[in-house]
Parts: sequence; C-alpha cells; structure tokens
Amino acid sequence: MSTHPAPPEVPAPGVLQPRSGAVLTTDRTGRVTFFNRPAERLLGLSDELLGRVLWDAVPHFRTTGVNVACQQATTTGKPTGFSVDWPRDQRLLRIQLFPVPTGMALWFTDVTGRQRRAEETAAENTAAKYAERIVELTQALAMAVTGLDVVNVVEDHAQELFGADAVSFWCRDEEHLDSFGNAGNSPEFVNRMMGALPPPFDQCPAGQTLIERAPTFISSPAEYIGRYPHMADVPTVSGKQAWAFLPLLTSDRPIGVCIFSYGRPHEFTPEERNLFTVLCGLIAQALARARLYDAEHRRSHELQRGLLPRVLPSLPGVTTTARYLPAGDGAEVGGDWYDVIPLPSDRVALVIGDVMGHGLREAAIMGQLRTAVRTLADLGQAPDELFYHLNSLVADLGDDHFATCLCAVYDPTSRLCTLTTAGHPPPVIVHPDGTHYFADLPDNPPLGIAALPYETTTLELPEGSLLALYTDGLVQGPSGDLDAGMAELSRRLARTPDPASTDLDTLCGSLLTDLSGASRFPDDAALLLARTRASAPRDIACWQLPEDPKSAGQARKHVRDQLTAWGLGELAVTTELLASELIGNVIRHARGPITLRLLRSRALICEVSDRSLTMPRIRHAADTDEDGRGLQLVAAVADRWGARYTESGKCIWTEQSLTDPDAGV
Repeated sequence: MSTHPAPPEVPAPGVLQPRSGAVLTTDRTGRVTFFNRPAERLLGLSDELLGRVLWDAVPHFRTTGVNVACQQATTTGKPTGFSVDWPRDQRLLRIQLFPVPTGMALWFTDVTGRQRRAEETAAENTAAKYAERIVELTQALAMAVTGLDVVNVVEDHAQELFGADAVSFWCRDEEHLDSFGNAGNSPEFVNRMMGALPPPFDQCPAGQTLIERAPTFISSPAEYIGRYPHMADVPTVSGKQAWAFLPLLTSDRPIGVCIFSYGRPHEFTPEERNLFTVLCGLIAQALARARLYDAEHRRSHELQRGLLPRVLPSLPGVTTTARYLPAGDGAEVGGDWYDVIPLPSDRVALVIGDVMGHGLREAAIMGQLRTAVRTLADLGQAPDELFYHLNSLVADLGDDHFATCLCAVYDPTSRLCTLTTAGHPPPVIVHPDGTHYFADLPDNPPLGIAALPYETTTLELPEGSLLALYTDGLVQGPSGDLDAGMAELSRRLARTPDPASTDLDTLCGSLLTDLSGASRFPDDAALLLARTRASAPRDIACWQLPEDPKSAGQARKHVRDQLTAWGLGELAVTTELLASELIGNVIRHARGPITLRLLRSRALICEVSDRSLTMPRIRHAADTDEDGRGLQLVAAVADRWGARYTESGKCIWTEQSLTDPDAGV
C-alpha cells in the first residue's frame, strides 16, 4: 500500500503523516519518500514510485513544469502554488509546494468543475495565508533549542494560525502522560489533571490519539462529553469548548501529544485538519531534538556541579563565597573551576583555574587538576612547587591542552598572602579603607606550556581585605576586551560600601548581574570572593628554644602555663607530651634553633619548627628497639599531624579538637 515506508535507502519522512488530502513528499534530490492513499487515487500512483525521482517516474510532473517549480521553491525556501491541467484525465489540479527540512511536500487539490475558478481563488488565498505562516512556524521551530523554546514557538503561532486560545504538551511515559509545557491553560487545571487518577490510556482523547497515530478533533463540549462521558467535567473545569489533539511521532514512535484548545466551539475545516496533520511531524521533530538537548544540558551541568565544591568550608581565616555560570549557549560542560582548601595552622588556599576549551575531556582535566591541587596542598607543597607538579600533569596530557590557574595562600597569624599564577588574570584586592588594585604577579606561563620555575609574590593584607579571583569569561564580555572587563570589575568592587562587612553572597550576585548585563556570558565564568580575618594576638604564643636536651622540659612548662592561662588545662598533659616528643625529634635528627608555637583556634595547634629540610617519617620499630616510637605516639595522641616546608626549614604540627572553641576567651 502507498502509505508503507520507503525502502531503506530512502528514509521515510518524519515530517508529514497526513490522514486526509492528497499529499506527496520528496527528499532533496526529488526522490519520492511518501504518498498517501488520496494521492494514489488522484494521480494514479503505485508503490513502485517510492525511491524514484518524481518527474522521471511520472513524466506528467515534468511536462507540467512541476520539476522546475520544485527546484525554484527549494532554492528560495518559500512555498508556492499553481494550477495545472493533469494530462492523465484532463482534471484541473491545484498544486501547492512547501519546502520542509527533509525536502519538499506537494499538496494536490482537484479543482475541476463549474466552481473550479472560484475554488481556485479561495484555495489560493487560504493557501497563501497558511503557507506564509507555516513557513514562519517552520523557521521558528528550526531555531528552537530547548523544550521550552518549542512550547513558546507553538504558543506564539497558535492564535495566528488556528485561532486557538491554549496549547499544552504532554509527553508519554509508559502508559501515562506528563505535562511538559503549557500556555493558556490555568495552572489549577494542569495540576488537577496531573494529580487526578487518569482514565485508562485508551479511554481518553490524548491516549486514543497516540494509539491511532492520527489527530483527534472535537468541535464542542457536547461532542467531548458524548465521546468521553467518564471525563464529562473536563470542558467545565478547563473552560475550553473545542480541541485538536495532535500525535507527536518520531521514527514512527509516539513521544507525546500536542493539544490546541479553544474557548468557543470550533468547526475544523478540511484545510485546518490537513494543516494540523502537517504540523504533527514538524512539532514532533522539533520537540524530540529539543528534549535531547535538554537531557544533554542537564547531564552536563550535573557533571559540572559534581566537579565543583558543593559547599565551601567555614574557616577561621577567611569568609568565602563563589559562583559558576556556564556559557550563554549552555551546550557543553566547561573547564572553569574554583576551590577553597583548608591548610594546617589555620592557613587557607584559594584556587581558581580555567582549562581551555569545552567538553567532557576538558571537564575531566579540570577534575584531575582540582584533585591534584588538593592532594599536593594537603602534602604541604608550597605554591611554586605545587604549580611545578601541576604543569607536569598538564604537559603529560599532550600538546593540545593547557590551563591557567591562580593560587593564593593566606596565613591569618601573619596576615601574609602568597600568590602564584600560571597565566591567569591577577586578583582584585580591596582594603577596608577602599584602596583597590590588581596584585602585581610574576609573568608565569600557563600550565602545560613550558617547564619553568614558577615565581611567587607575597603581600601583607589588612584584616577585612577583600580578594576577588575570577576566570577570563567573567571579564571578557561580548567584545573580548579583557583589560576593559578587568577595569570594570575593579571599579565595581571599589564601590562596595564596606568591604570589611558587606554580605559576600549579595555582592557576588550583584557583580555577576552587573557584568553580564541583559545577556548571558559568552564563555564560562567563575568568581570566588574571600574576606580575610586575622588571628588575635592573644590566641598565639611563641617561644624560641635552644638546641639542647633541656629544651623539652622548658617546652612542657611553657605549654602548661599557656594552656592554664587559656583555660585549657585539660589538654595540658597531652600537649606537653606532643611538644616534648617533637622537640626531642629535632634534637636527635635535625638542627636548631627550635621554635615552639601554640595557636588557639577551632582546634589547639602545636607547632615545632627547625632549620632542617629532612621530613620526619613514622618508623615501624621492632619490639627490641629502644627508640623510633615517637611519631607513632604523636599520631596516636593528636587528632591530626603533619609537616610542611618553611622558608628556613620545616614545621611539624599537631591538632587537638576543642570541645568548646571559645573556652578561656
């Protein structure tokens, strides 16, 4: 039968599946891909025509000029119509040509008879009106990206094309229909339909439409109630009085229903029914494409959110907030990232970076870099050493990958901030008195470009200073002028009323809004804001000790006296033990002078520094060994311990949790 799908080499179109009117479709080369039974009867066609060039298989289409008209319509992309005397039986046919994404749709109408001239004129007027509007709709659907875009496009054209008051989309989920988009129907009605127990799938108009794979037209409430008496309340509750249910099919698979509703009774003319039928495929293809985009978009951003910190830590040395915004097209996951990493002794590392490019591979590299930064920072690597290892990691990925990165390590006990960059824009720094500037950073190359030593810069920051770390997507804007964007960011931060106390979440949101304007950022954008806090001098105690075995006893006394003054006498015994073991380790295996420091914060921190670069390691002492158990004891007593390099040697630190951090304050 003529409505069978075309041979495998000629795909059957998903655009047109009419059930009335004589319609024939071709692909872009003129090969016949579909014709329905009315076309078969009217034109005397057979199944052998499928897959063949129309005007070669049926010479009448060449002699009547149809081939030329099709070529012109394909070139201009505009519909056209004309009448021809069909040589086969001398009938007068009105032929309308509609360029569609898959090729050409030909709509045939027999206008033979006494009134053929009048009918031809009326058909021309109607076809011209609908043709122009359907081309506009087709073009708008082709531009729709998301499912919401498709809903909005159909809604915008529903009144003009059909006089409909409302449009709703329902997507099929097994034997249920879920609301996908709605315009013109009250939210109360949609919620009621979603919440009510649905009738059997084959006993509601939307379900029947999908089962039969053909439009359902209901012209009045009486007709609706007569056909579906078990749903007699729908016309009253919805406030609608006529409906067109269109099946949405892709590759002969039903994906949902589009419903046009009218606030008054409406008789659907044959022309309207044909037009609705044509729209089924157009809307279905656009919606299927949009839903694929929506699903990919959702997965991309779930991946992006999974690779970024879900919650920034609450730390004694800084208050932070951050935002990430995908590029305006939102099509792919990006490589921008940020992190806030707690370090020993209340220090903190603020990190932001940008892997060049978009896509899953770039996102994977971003995840690797963020993990590597955290791991190296936890191991006590200084920023310049950390960047050296990061550069090796990116270089091993190949010549076509590189990344920029900025790391700021802030120490609240000294108010010193050490910054290292790898080709990344410098942070904006705003002092509490309003002084603002870009940090003067060394000219280091991006990661993955060259194996060079990375230089650092150290700044002293007043308490309450504001740091803004960002990626280039935030400041480049549509013009791509990085310098102008950085200057604008600096000006807006300088206008912050009180940098030392302003709400960072509010400030972050206003900066993103102001810098993006009415449009989305053309590239991924990340912004990390941090406000510094200094440790109170009363919470720091420090002593210089000689390289002498007696230093362990002196250290125990200093610890006992200081913890008593802080009201932490219950930790005196364990802290004395830790301090004496660490100082004993320096005397036996390192070299002085020795510095003992206690910090009272959210934990009690005990530090012992020396001039040796040899890092301690836990030994597995045998039962007969007389020493080698000191660090094992430290690890058993302290909640956390570790070591890091300093400018003059190394520092071994321990932490003990405070049940009441404010005790003794």
